[in-house]
Amino acid sequence: MSIFRTKSVEQSLRDTEDPEHQLKKSLSWVELTMFGIGVVIGAGIFTMTGRVAHSMSGPSIIISFIIAAIACGLAAMCYAEFASTVPVAGSAYTFSYASMGEIFAWIIGWDLFLELFLASSVVAQGWSAYLAVFLSQLGIDLPPQIVSGGRFDLLAFGLIMVLGMLLIGGIKESVRVNTVLVAIKLFIVMFVIVAGIGYVKASNFTPFIPDKQPVESSGGLPPPLLQWFTGSQQTAFGVSGIVAGAALVFFAYIGFDVVATTAEEAKNPKRDVPMGILGSLVVCTILYIAISLVLIGMVPYNQLDPSASLAKAFTTVGKPWMAIIISAGAVAGLTTVVLTMMIGATRVIFAMSRDGLLPEGLSHVHPKTRTPYRITLIIMLADGLLAALVPPGILDEMVNIGTLLAFVMVSIGIIVLRRKRPDLPRAFRVPWVPVIPIVSAIICLYLMLNLSIETWMRFLIWMVIGIVVYFTYSKNHSRLAHGSELAADINAEITNVMDHQYDTRRKARRAAAQSGATASPEAAEPEPTATESTDPPKESCSPAADRCGPVRRPGPHCCPARACYSW
Repeated sequence: MSIFRTKSVEQSLRDTEDPEHQLKKSLSWVELTMFGIGVVIGAGIFTMTGRVAHSMSGPSIIISFIIAAIACGLAAMCYAEFASTVPVAGSAYTFSYASMGEIFAWIIGWDLFLELFLASSVVAQGWSAYLAVFLSQLGIDLPPQIVSGGRFDLLAFGLIMVLGMLLIGGIKESVRVNTVLVAIKLFIVMFVIVAGIGYVKASNFTPFIPDKQPVESSGGLPPPLLQWFTGSQQTAFGVSGIVAGAALVFFAYIGFDVVATTAEEAKNPKRDVPMGILGSLVVCTILYIAISLVLIGMVPYNQLDPSASLAKAFTTVGKPWMAIIISAGAVAGLTTVVLTMMIGATRVIFAMSRDGLLPEGLSHVHPKTRTPYRITLIIMLADGLLAALVPPGILDEMVNIGTLLAFVMVSIGIIVLRRKRPDLPRAFRVPWVPVIPIVSAIICLYLMLNLSIETWMRFLIWMVIGIVVYFTYSKNHSRLAHGSELAADINAEITNVMDHQYDTRRKARRAAAQSGATASPEAAEPEPTATESTDPPKESCSPAADRCGPVRRPGPHCCPARACYSW
């Protein structure tokens, strides 16, 4: 049993038709676009812009956002091609299974589970903190024991419980709630932009690219892996500051890839999923640049408050009430992020369970709502406890390294699948292959090397655990390991062909008997018969000797699992 065995695209598509594991197709491209915007635009749009501009890029953060958008766009195109070719739940896991093999699919699936599972917990903690601030601004103070950083973060736990029950209720209902919250979030963002335009001063954009400066070491914080390995000193501002700023704001775009996890639930996945991925990325880029222009124009970059830049900027110009609106936008924004991350986590585990790499019982869907309710309940409880009990800030970077590894694998997978299966229909095609996928993979690897040593150590420990689980359980329980996929496919194809031909001849004979006419020679052929054979000849009945396919008439070289058909 090879660990590099691949699951064909055709097999992946047929799995989506299994009644016990079939998800409901109900999402349009508009809903998928809102889905992507909901997960990308979070509280970071109100805080990250000022923090990076103040400490790394200055007014040239606008260029940093454009560079990061281009880098994300390269990975987004790779995701769009895969999603239009293999519109199956699981995102990068499913794509890797079809292109590079089972071991790589397991690694990326294990990695995606970590990313999405932790992301929903981490963001829920941030939501709790913003909600506490928002209520405090309204004069409502909550006990510190039940908010972010307290003994038990009841707010974060409650949010995940409510969203989990919403997910069990159905994907359409979840997306409707997401769409309403995204609309509120976009309204607040646009309101902030329009309200701030009147206070923009052109002088605040000079110098557009400040002179380069060395960055002082932050005591106690682990250095990035690349900096530690090369012994180089990090610098801020200048051209290098623009690039370093791009590496930081790159993470503000993370989340569009989660759209691909819902490909199986799209009405027209070959069109809708690429539009949802690329459309959400374009909208988010425009919003990030607009917020940057307003923020830098209102307050000089060296006077920005890194912790609450946008709210502080409006306070500086005499509009402190805008801080309440910004907090409300952050609460709405983070709610959609948690919801989307939970959907992504459940769909990845669903796909792995359906393939047998995890217990198959987890992938059963509810007969009414057509949602993977067992997985959702487990994710809901585990996520809620993690968000409530683990102190904030410990696992944040683990989300980033998991996402970047997924980007690398998907980019490489495009090249592999183009070479292995050039015949596959692709509704969307990445241009200039292999140049764009290679550049995308290199950029993501570079960003991974800029994460801390501590993050890399935790990530490697998680991967080692995953490898142990694969070789002790998943490798032997995989559906491909038992050949059940092949046997089922051969049986289905043979049965369908024979049933169709049998019905055709029966109708022809009935029509001929009623009209008194002579049946045609084709209609008069004898009905096919199946002769059971517990030990069929290898030459005629082994899968390797099967040469009929779904369109040729069964003969002595076409066999299902344990039967030889003769005519």
